Amino acid sequence: QVQLVESGGGLVQAGGSLRLSCAASGRPFSSYAMGWFRQAPGKEREFAAGISRSGGATYYADSVKGRFTISRDNVKNMVYLQMNSLKPEDAAVYYCAADSRGGVRTWGYDYWGQGTQVIVSS
Repeated sequence: QVQLVESGGGLVQAGGSLRLSCAASGRPFSSYAMGWFRQAPGKEREFAAGISRSGGATYYADSVKGRFTISRDNVKNMVYLQMNSLKPEDAAVYYCAADSRGGVRTWGYDYWGQGTQVIVSS
């Protein structure tokens, strides 16, 4: 089992940047593929970005491709989401998630953090 705690959310102007962090504890972090999801008010939670166990493979939703970058540090047990050129439609609660199956998937993650709020002002 793994515990996940997100941080780094906040208020940013459109066009600005934020870096989200997710700290993992418990079972060896490198056992898990990791992902970032987001949920805006009144909408379903959606996949944003994923990264493989080693960090060698990444995958992005079309809506964030070219603007967001997911990365991980398997020594520090951390995963990050660098968000650039933020748009008002990026505003959401962002969740870190872990997938024990490995690979990079857009669904079926086993463990979730509590979320961190991102607000983008226009």
